[in-house]
Amino acid sequence: MQAHKQSLIYLHIAVLLFGGTALFAKLVSLSALDITVYRTAIAGCALVILLTIQHKAIKLRSRRDYLIALLLGVTVGIHWLTYFAGMQLAGIAVGMIAFFTYPVITVFLEPFFHGNKPQLKDIFSALVVMAGIYLLIPDASLGNDVTMGIVIGILSALFFAFRNIVHKRYFSQYGGPQTMLYQTWIASIMLCAFVEVPPLQVDTINWLLLITVGVIFTAAPHSLFAASLQNLSASTAGLISCLQPLYGTFFAFLILHEQPSISTLLGGALVISAAFYETWSVTRKHKQ
Repeated sequence: MQAHKQSLIYLHIAVLLFGGTALFAKLVSLSALDITVYRTAIAGCALVILLTIQHKAIKLRSRRDYLIALLLGVTVGIHWLTYFAGMQLAGIAVGMIAFFTYPVITVFLEPFFHGNKPQLKDIFSALVVMAGIYLLIPDASLGNDVTMGIVIGILSALFFAFRNIVHKRYFSQYGGPQTMLYQTWIASIMLCAFVEVPPLQVDTINWLLLITVGVIFTAAPHSLFAASLQNLSASTAGLISCLQPLYGTFFAFLILHEQPSISTLLGGALVISAAFYETWSVTRKHKQ
């Protein structure tokens, strides 16, 4: 299988799993910070086991790479913290939509690192995605919590876009599990001093949910996402990842019984169209 096609498969699987992550902001009865700390710690343990079974290296190749890993870990820790906080304040739909400004942020942030200007197709796709995301917003009162949740969600998007670009430029020589191991470890260590509910006070149901989100919805998709960046640009990955709100809407309907509105379905159609166009565009480019 060609490398770029394999990366696209990794990316689509990762996005499907990412779509279910937001549910845990509502399912787990802990603060956003506690969810982030326990989630990253569990994900880190899962990645150590995976790398050990696969007999793959855990150590990095240079001191410079450890500094980059530190930057990525701090960035992704802030991203996850603000991501769950946005969901808890604004709700899953609005929180995910606010976060999904990151593909547009990526398209316009990436040129500062690579020197290349955004292509017309990327700008057009970003506009279509933004229109779709806007339509996905359900009827909601823009009260204090919602407004703050949107602001925090956009902040999360900025950190996520920055992390993807830095990873692509400086850290893509490492495999997905290895890169995410350091990011989860650093994020967990950075925030663990602020945990509100100690491990022994977390009940069984919450532990089961945390293990699920840590292993299946964190370690696996983030490793696949990081691996996909070895052959795809951050802007392409970001635009394709806009399928995530649709998956999140579906999971919310299935598990939380949240009924999608007509505007949600229309917005979803726009987002899917842009994501599949970007996938087709990448495939066509590599065939030429």
